[in-house]
Amino acid sequence: MRPLTPEDAEHAVLGGGVFACGGGGWLHHGELMGRLATSVGTPVLATVAELPADSWVATVTAIGAPAAATWEIQPVDYVHALQRLIEVADHPIGAVMTAQNGYSTTVNGWIQSAVLGVKVLDAAGDVRAHPTGKLGSIGLGTRPGYTAVQVVSGGNRALHGHFEAITRGSVVTCDDVLRDISIRTGGFIASARNPVELGWVQQHAAIGSISLALDLGRAMGAARGGGAEAVVEAVCATIGGEILVRGALRHHVPLQTRGGWDHGTFGVADHQVPYLNEYMAVDADAERRATYPDTITLLSLETGSPLAVKDAVDGQQVAVVAAPAAALPTSSSARDETALRECEELLGIELVRYLPGGSP
Repeated sequence: MRPLTPEDAEHAVLGGGVFACGGGGWLHHGELMGRLATSVGTPVLATVAELPADSWVATVTAIGAPAAATWEIQPVDYVHALQRLIEVADHPIGAVMTAQNGYSTTVNGWIQSAVLGVKVLDAAGDVRAHPTGKLGSIGLGTRPGYTAVQVVSGGNRALHGHFEAITRGSVVTCDDVLRDISIRTGGFIASARNPVELGWVQQHAAIGSISLALDLGRAMGAARGGGAEAVVEAVCATIGGEILVRGALRHHVPLQTRGGWDHGTFGVADHQVPYLNEYMAVDADAERRATYPDTITLLSLETGSPLAVKDAVDGQQVAVVAAPAAALPTSSSARDETALRECEELLGIELVRYLPGGSP
């Protein structure tokens, strides 16, 4: 186990921004949460091997569309959601893990660890950011007999007031209900959910995802002095990425926020990058070049920094980088065909057929 420091927080946000894949929260929110967590207390990172074998782990995250105009999450919302889950859960919760890496999601759980004393597990529901809670549910959506317990807290106070809800049921139904709540409360809401045995996490989560984001952020920070190209090279070297294309970005299909998701497609030269909150594929000349759960990111050729969907402007010079999922930690749910078919329907593109052994 090791304490997480302000320097770790900087690296988490920087490396997490690559794994955000265009979504994954917000840069400024990640910086705020990282600073706060490492100043009000000392969050502690633990590996699976460092926790008692009978530990129970909860997933902590936020739910909604990053480009929503009226979203509001206050730091205390994350703490309150976990507090309520601890109160209603059937087993003591000793550790938390993020549902995914991302600008702000890599530091999910740090404020809860600093305030409530739970450990931050070096694991994630997905090494990269994804659009639905089902994709970060570490296989619990298809686990026979599993009943999810999910809590949300937060919302835009000025428009809707504070909102709290506790749901019990299947992972799929609870996820759909909480997505609807995020829409009705301003666009985003904090969540603590799905308590489960450590052994299940060890089998099904993307183990080591937080350390990987920290290592990536450290490498990017060290490369910044060499300019944007050095940062891009550091990203590719650290995660096994490949530059698929360089060029000026354009909005091939304009951004729309509806149903709790950001929809659209970017174009870079002859490549198209469709997104549903996050970049989900790369196509060129009717050829699929990368598909979720591959890590797909757009890096600025001016700074080397990853580009969020909400910040994209026509004409920006970018590199489209993809790293194959096989080279990175992967969770069971990242390959869940049922969850991916929902994304297929929302996006209007094929995903499942590009999985290893995927069905047509």
